[in-house]
Order: sequence, then structure tokens, then C-alpha cells
Amino acid sequence: MKIAVVQMTSASDPAVNLPLIEQRVRDAAKAGARLIGLPETCMFMEKGHQAMRARLTAEADNRELAHLCAVAAELSVWLLVGSMVLADDASDESSDKAVNRSLVINPQGEVVTRYDKIHMFDVRLENGETHRESQNYQAGEAAVLTALDDFQLGLSICYDVRFPNLYRRLAQAGADIISVPSAFTAQTGAAHWHVLLRARAIETGAYIIAPAQVGRHENGRETYGHSLIVDPWGEIVAEAQDDAPFVMAEIEADKIASARLQIPSLQHGKRFSLPSAGEAPEWSSD
Repeated sequence: MKIAVVQMTSASDPAVNLPLIEQRVRDAAKAGARLIGLPETCMFMEKGHQAMRARLTAEADNRELAHLCAVAAELSVWLLVGSMVLADDASDESSDKAVNRSLVINPQGEVVTRYDKIHMFDVRLENGETHRESQNYQAGEAAVLTALDDFQLGLSICYDVRFPNLYRRLAQAGADIISVPSAFTAQTGAAHWHVLLRARAIETGAYIIAPAQVGRHENGRETYGHSLIVDPWGEIVAEAQDDAPFVMAEIEADKIASARLQIPSLQHGKRFSLPSAGEAPEWSSD
């Protein structure tokens, strides 16, 4: 299977982003991609909480998502919408939180899988940049795996990559490929992006695909880019430079099997007690 990961600099207005996304999806499909992955918050990156709230729709009412479904059906490709910011259908009316949701669209144009980002990016960086995702988003509670032709795709989003047990569980459940659509900050990306993604691939024996936001956005954020595809041995097989609309690589089942045969760590986890300072009685790495 050929996979493409799209790179872009999302603007605040979906009307600006959608034509660019469609063109890159069409170009990737023409180049032979069967699965095309978009970055986190690909449809808009607004300038503040109130502006973001004003753009929210329920998934079922989102016109941009409906358009992407039609494009996937026309091109007969799998489309990973890295994430869209949507109204939280499950919350009560008093909540003003959104969800940061990955969606998988099948070649018939149907949304077949949804994943809400579990880990919220609440940080204050040394350069003064501050993020408080938990104030604006309702965290997801479930890991998600979906069938994709002859492969199994595990879903994650951006900050999730710092929590390796999620990836281990996805791999143990059968994930051959794990997606990490991202809008990594320029500072943390330069320090940690490559090493984290390579580590997750090595630990799981899975392909890691990471479509990313890049450059300076209208809302003032600067994202790192370097969209990657990493093979199960931890080798980078495709990397987008700043001006690349997408990069592609072939996913090979034999490489997954070979990596897991040589280093069968998914089978070797043990249960162990925590040090006395820990509150939980035990932890499992199995």
C-alpha cells in the first residue's frame, strides 16, 4: 500500500483551507496513494477560543467533511482527516468544549472511524508559548483501531506521541500502522519530533505516519512541519521539507513481521510493583 502524508499551513478560514486540501489529496491520489493523511486541525486554526467556538459544527452538519467524503469516493481512496475541531455531541448543552477528532473516510466516501484526542497539551514553554487544550477540548477516553484494506490502522493525535503505552496497546491490539497527525510547536518539534516518532515505531514494530502542520499561521503559532513516515525498524522512509505539499512511501507487511520477529518486545511485557512513592499498587507493561 502506498501512503501519502500531506503538509500544510492551515489558515483561520475553512474556505481557504478546503481547496488546498482537496488539491493535495487529488495530487497524492494521482501519484498512486491509497491512503492519504492530513495534519491535525487541518480545516482551521483560529485566533482564539471565541473565534473557534463560532466555527464549531456537529460532525453530521459539517459541510467541509461532507465535501471530503465526496472527494474520497470520487478518487476511491482512504482519507485520514488528521483532525477536525468539532462540537462535542456527547456533552450537555452547558459545556462549551469542542473535540479534536481524527476521522477515517473509506473509498466509498463513508466516515467509518472516529478518534477523539486523549491527551491534552497543557504546557508553558521556555519561550513563553502557552497552551491549555484542556480548557477548550473534551478529552477522548478510548483507543481506536480500524481495518484499512489488508492493514490495521491505530489512531492518535500529536501530544499523544509522548505517552508510549497508548502505542503499545494499539500494536498489541493489531495495529500495523499508527497515525500521528500533528501541529507540533517549532520549539518542541526541533527538539523531539524525530526521536519520538522513531521511538514509537521501534517500540511497536509498526509504521508511523505523521502528517504535520508547518510554518507561521494566521493565529501567530509556528509549527515544525517535517511530515514523516517511519518504518517498523525506526528508519525514516519519507520526510517533507517545508515547501513539500506531501511525501509518500510504500507500506510493506513483510517489514512489520520482520521487525516484530527480531525484537518481540510486544510479547515480553511484565507486571511489576511501583516504588513506594507511587500511589497505584502496580503497573503493567504487558
